[in-house]
Amino acid sequence: MAAATLLGAAACGVADAGETSVTTKDRLVIGVNADQPGVGSRVGDSYEGFDIDIAREVARRLGVTGGRLSFKPVTSATRESMLRSGKVDLVVASYSVTPERKVQVTFAGPYYVAHQDILARASDTSIKTVHDLGGKRLCRVPGSVSFPRVHDERGVPALPVTASGYADCLAHLSAGRLDAVSTDDLILAGLAAQAARKGGRLKLVNAPFSDEPYGIGVRKGDLDGCEAVNKAITGMYQDGTAAGLLRKWFGPVRLNVTTTVPQYEGCD
Repeated sequence: MAAATLLGAAACGVADAGETSVTTKDRLVIGVNADQPGVGSRVGDSYEGFDIDIAREVARRLGVTGGRLSFKPVTSATRESMLRSGKVDLVVASYSVTPERKVQVTFAGPYYVAHQDILARASDTSIKTVHDLGGKRLCRVPGSVSFPRVHDERGVPALPVTASGYADCLAHLSAGRLDAVSTDDLILAGLAAQAARKGGRLKLVNAPFSDEPYGIGVRKGDLDGCEAVNKAITGMYQDGTAAGLLRKWFGPVRLNVTTTVPQYEGCD
């Protein structure tokens, strides 16, 4: 059933000029990542990860299940444009809420608050904090706020190595073409787990230096949809669903996770 529901994200269900709120829809197309193991990744004919399960659960609580739900891949650089154009109805894709993004998107949630950290080779003892990234080759993904958090906000003179996504960052790190990857701890935990399955030896530095509230992107101005999604997220924390999903995806890599409902940003 997963393959049938996850592929072929047709235009049906996508917002148009006469019907803009997700609360009015009996079909939903949700934008998700395809290259973040443990968070959102495409595996064969389906998608899997924490964000995928969150997206499916939110859709269920909005009354959309089975073949009426489909997923479409997005990237850090395309999330806003795909929401604006109506190619997707919602975005659940490790989508950190920022003031700049709120100009273009209405955010529900957050459904989780991650923390930016650092992934390095296990043999590298020189990186202990974000400040140690100065002069190091650090992965940069276009559209992601992670590299600017290090280079611009913290003033650390890291050397950018551009990659198409975080799976590409992992390939560069494993091959020795860069020294570190810095992004949200949930993403890094998934990358480290994938590397370990292939015999790679990486380590999470465990030196968090930011809060990254993961919001669910809704088309700008869909306040009814935002409130409905917030209600779904609240229900997931109240009945233990969110905690169960966090344990499912991040318990095996021993990442400390928070299982209480995050403080909402507010729909605006």
